[in-house]
Amino acid sequence: MVWSGTWVAERLGVELVGDEQLTELLGLALRRNPKRAHLLVSNVLGKHVPQSPSVVYAHGFTLGRRVRELLAADGGREAESAVVLGYAETATGLGHCVADGLGLAPYLHSTRRPVQGVACAGGFEESHSHATSHLLLPEDPALLAGDGPLVLVDDEFSTGNTVMNTIRDLHERHPRKRYVVVALVDMRSPADLGRLEDFAREISARVDLVTAAAGTVRLPQGVLEKGQELVARHESAVPDREAHGTVTRVTLGWPRGLPDGGRHGFSPGHRTLLEDALPAMAARLAEAVPAGVRRLLVLGSEELMYTPLRLARELERQLPAEVRYSTTTRSPVLAVDDPGYAIRTRIVFPAHDDPSDGPGERYAYNIADAGFDAVVAVVDSAADTPALHAPGGLLDRLAAHTPHVLLAVVPSYVPAPPYAPERPAMLSEPLRGPAFSSYPPEEVGWLLQDLSDVTLEAPTEEREEAIQSGGAHYAESLPVEYQPSEQYQELFHAALEASAARLAQAVGVVTETVLAERSPRPVLVSLARAGTPVGVLMRRWAEHRHGLELPHYAVSIVRGRGIDANALRYLADHHDPSDVVFVDGWTGKGAITRELAEAIGRFEASDGITGFDPEIAVLADPGSCVRTYGTREDFLIPSACLNSTVSGLISRTVLRADLVGPHDYHGAKFYRELAAADVSVAFLDAVSARFAEVEEAVEVQAKELLSGDRTPTWEGWAAVERISEEYGIHDVNLVKPGVGETTRVLLRRVPWKILARSGAGADLGHVRLLAEQRGVPVEEVDGLPYTCVGLIHPRYTRGATGADGRAVAV
Repeated sequence: MVWSGTWVAERLGVELVGDEQLTELLGLALRRNPKRAHLLVSNVLGKHVPQSPSVVYAHGFTLGRRVRELLAADGGREAESAVVLGYAETATGLGHCVADGLGLAPYLHSTRRPVQGVACAGGFEESHSHATSHLLLPEDPALLAGDGPLVLVDDEFSTGNTVMNTIRDLHERHPRKRYVVVALVDMRSPADLGRLEDFAREISARVDLVTAAAGTVRLPQGVLEKGQELVARHESAVPDREAHGTVTRVTLGWPRGLPDGGRHGFSPGHRTLLEDALPAMAARLAEAVPAGVRRLLVLGSEELMYTPLRLARELERQLPAEVRYSTTTRSPVLAVDDPGYAIRTRIVFPAHDDPSDGPGERYAYNIADAGFDAVVAVVDSAADTPALHAPGGLLDRLAAHTPHVLLAVVPSYVPAPPYAPERPAMLSEPLRGPAFSSYPPEEVGWLLQDLSDVTLEAPTEEREEAIQSGGAHYAESLPVEYQPSEQYQELFHAALEASAARLAQAVGVVTETVLAERSPRPVLVSLARAGTPVGVLMRRWAEHRHGLELPHYAVSIVRGRGIDANALRYLADHHDPSDVVFVDGWTGKGAITRELAEAIGRFEASDGITGFDPEIAVLADPGSCVRTYGTREDFLIPSACLNSTVSGLISRTVLRADLVGPHDYHGAKFYRELAAADVSVAFLDAVSARFAEVEEAVEVQAKELLSGDRTPTWEGWAAVERISEEYGIHDVNLVKPGVGETTRVLLRRVPWKILARSGAGADLGHVRLLAEQRGVPVEEVDGLPYTCVGLIHPRYTRGATGADGRAVAV
């Protein structure tokens, strides 16, 4: 195959020297620019050369992973505080992909489009470019004010001037200790190799460089003049062709509040929202693509590169056609129809986005005569102007080269003025590990506020007295975290080993039921904290069995107070409420099931936001309170045996008026100090490891459940009412049915006695041990509908004692 730099190399004497990979990544063309003769044309950037979107995305994502490894190499947590900055226009999409690979990093790219009402937070000049001025317009100026690493992304690193101009400008405003420069290729000349190190010493900061390949361009004497002569000799007007193709507008269904790109900032929450919406948006495009299309191009527009790339990548998965991706550009380049030249054809059209530098030409390369049966043009609404649709405009020019043109318009995101009184309070992004919880960041986002620095724990006896006397709600304080004995820990691990396959099967069944009945791409929302390990396992099953990466959050629900309304508002802003599936560990008597239904009703009435389904999906439903479950057996779920040390080191949630304001999420604590005893991820891994062996059983059981009658009977509630009266308690809130709830009574409350079903075996080993340690009697009962039931004494007073006379306190 002919290298696409041969034509320029032979005529100008330009030589490309470097890694073997260099000529695969780059071709050569001639600029129509008096400042620089040659242009390095990337084959994997998706700008000038149509390329597979998966290839384009993978190159940027891989660079992001390398940055993540670099920042983690020193043993610190710098990757968690990194911010990624991409360069307009060519590297706006590349920077986005690097941010994805880095992890949950916020992203911003420079822009050449001023936006009225948005203050400039910085700027710099790109001396060799055809359009030199760059603006930084973050919605939140604090985005560039942190002290974590700043990752700067461009397509190539040549002299380093642009990067050093940027760093110098930002460093004067907000100094930081570390910068990482990322580029597809390092093309520095020998004379430029030491400049970056000298600059780092000058500003007293560390500056690293991460690239996919390295080399240099050797330029002969007088190359600029020779290049201009060559351009003049071969430049010719592009002949107009009559447009025969049809133009069809396709409505994407773009999510409300999602930015079209990183011009004003793109947060991890925005990425989650986009990931969730992509399949449906691409499906709308795929449905509009005419039958028989074999070769399809998705064409982005100048700085709008990432959104078209992600749509193209999703279409690549959904369509049998060959999908390619590229974008239009301001950059004027000579086109020569020769296999050894990187820019074979050029489409020229007027600017259609009301540019700040006035009217002018724009270009799309390597599309004409490239054999595309259809083109999907993706623009933002600011560029959806009469000039776009006019004769000679972009759509008209595309229709001259392909029979089918589809237009998809993404709403241009413009930040609301910070002084606007009608603007609602901004809800915080979810907390994630390892900054909050010991779970990996992608496993769950906690819609909570961190109260780790607040003293909330109270002795169990004091809490019980306050709760039963009505002096305090149980959610206003926390019990002292139970520290398991060595014997108890051994019992937990034995129980986990014995029940892992059983748990894996229940996880598979409930997940398959959700996918079949609720949504093909559900948004899992666990009720913190017992639901959180189950939500993580369901997410893992969906990825293991179906290749789905489902969004997963944890939210607070409090008996008598309802679900966190601010968390619901966040979910409604970022997802379709009808896709949300609430997840919990198990049902007891169904109190939380009822609480959620009532809370959702109140929320819909107050906020006018509808679509949330209040039915909970649970791993185990011994109380027969829900339709969506993995099993209705009352068996030991080992995550119920412990508190925070099996739940990401997160406390039970807290709701107290002096700590949680009207625009705050409910709170919780992160017990970092218990890391040595943490088994949260070990529990998840033990269950996930059994997924493969239970797949067949899951398929059979899920089919049976889906075709059977799963109407809740609420027999658990009836049993609780009966036990409450039989034992003279007269308060169903003090009767805690099931293995999980009984365990909670022993760990958090002041128990009176434990009822155990006659013949119950290993599922009660940990309950009997805890009861023995706390001096609580265990009473064997025939015909008990649950494996066990925990009873809280209805007339608790300080100093109450257990059956053996010892004080009942943890």
